[in-house]
Amino acid sequence: MSESDSLLEQIRLAREKYAEAPGTWPAKRELADAVRELMHNLAATDAPEEELLSIAEQVRESARRFAVQPVMDNPPGVAEMSLAAGMEVFRDRSPVVGMANPLAPPAELVVDLDEKTVTGDVFFGAAYQGAPGCVHGGFVAALFDEALGMATIFSGQPGMTGWIKVSYRSPTPLETPLRISARMDDFTGRKIMTSAELMAGDTLVAEATGLLITIPNEKFAQLRNAAAERKEKSKRPA
Repeated sequence: MSESDSLLEQIRLAREKYAEAPGTWPAKRELADAVRELMHNLAATDAPEEELLSIAEQVRESARRFAVQPVMDNPPGVAEMSLAAGMEVFRDRSPVVGMANPLAPPAELVVDLDEKTVTGDVFFGAAYQGAPGCVHGGFVAALFDEALGMATIFSGQPGMTGWIKVSYRSPTPLETPLRISARMDDFTGRKIMTSAELMAGDTLVAEATGLLITIPNEKFAQLRNAAAERKEKSKRPA
């Protein structure tokens, strides 16, 4: 099997794993979608104070119900596509593409091995507004960071962002279908150079370049251990 065929098979298996969503993840996706709808409506509403306060209490009650539920000690996969070693990743927790994360729009990013590009669609609702009728530039940058990171799979190595440069060419319209395209431009040593564009129809609204640095597997272990230590420390009485 060629390197390209091997990568294609890894991507296929990862997609199947993601689509299956084991355990309670389908229910988490459903709940996240409901919270996403709540966020959108809250950002756009002109409801009376009495209704807002009533809904606030309902949401707080739901939060209290969560507070007594078990907490995941070892969440599956990673929450960022650039860290997907071999594409074996369950990315529901991603704040950009995660279907189970209400912070995510979410964006749908797809790898095209023939064209060696990452393309995707995203729709930013009212909760992501910056300037009137426009997507906040920080969320545009986060979308680029995710897509540029995903493009590192063409290097065969996971990587972390060294820097990204975003050029905003035109206001990014809110509540409008957007299309992103990203690619790997160069891979030398540990440095992976990437670039991407974001389109609204035929209009270029933003473009980006990025440098990602490959990281060894032992670095993942260090990151996980550090996170576990912080979590354990937070449980200890002051």
